[in-house]
Amino acid sequence: MDTAERELFTAALRQAAASPAFEQGLEDMGWADALADDRRTAVATLFEIQGDHDVTSTALDTVIATALGLDKLGLDGRIVLPAVGGHAAPGTVDGNRLCVRGVCRGTPAGDVIAVTAAGYQVLQDVRMRPIAGMAPSLDLVEVSADVALDIAGPADWSAGVAAAHLALAHELVGTSRAMLRLAREHALEREQFGRPIASFQAVRHRLAEALIAVEAAQAAADAAWLAPGTEILAKAVAGRSARIVARHAQQVLAGMGFTTEHPFHRYLRRALLLDGLFGSSRTLARDVATEVLRTKRLPQPIPL
Repeated sequence: MDTAERELFTAALRQAAASPAFEQGLEDMGWADALADDRRTAVATLFEIQGDHDVTSTALDTVIATALGLDKLGLDGRIVLPAVGGHAAPGTVDGNRLCVRGVCRGTPAGDVIAVTAAGYQVLQDVRMRPIAGMAPSLDLVEVSADVALDIAGPADWSAGVAAAHLALAHELVGTSRAMLRLAREHALEREQFGRPIASFQAVRHRLAEALIAVEAAQAAADAAWLAPGTEILAKAVAGRSARIVARHAQQVLAGMGFTTEHPFHRYLRRALLLDGLFGSSRTLARDVATEVLRTKRLPQPIPL
């Protein structure tokens, strides 16, 4: 896409995100076609808008399915994601049985697809339990299954993980920007001692540090597209940055940040859960460090 097309695409996505029928809006505007035509623009733009507007869709399933090559097989359904905190394939093989433990979207219909080290399998007998509390807007359910092993075809789980890391990194950037925006607006409106708290040095420092964290996450997510293999680093940076922004925004918002009357709590919950999906910033950093010790080689740097 050229610059003009990207601007129109972004405007259309923002309009769809503001509509109650967000999923239908994505279908009507042809987001799936945009994904096939310009993957970077389609993924980065949509997921940042999802984070900024606190909305969700089945786009993550589509991105992962495309990376795994499942879209070419005509499969239409939900991908079982790893349990929050890790990024290993959710399906494990034990003899002639397949054990699945993970999460997936609760709303969309269609097949439920689990991936193992051996390939993918469409599940017929699945137990689902709603996950309440942390971030209801993400509409996640816990998935478990213990079925006969019947691998339908090969699937490279590492490719799906890399695609998910990029998408979630951009969504964390959008969520972080939203938290910073809420804190900034509060600082400009809230007055103490006859002047806005935005004029206080301590508040300005917190907002500045939050902005630096957002820009660092944005730079890492954008650069990871140019260097395959660095997606894990981009996700780790975005997760850590989101926690930094959340901490500073909470301090600026003070008591308002603890109330359900203010929208900040929704973005905080979302940031924490997104950080945990496909590995938290701490988990991913530990995985990278373990790999460095094993191979005695430094990871490929992000081309910032």
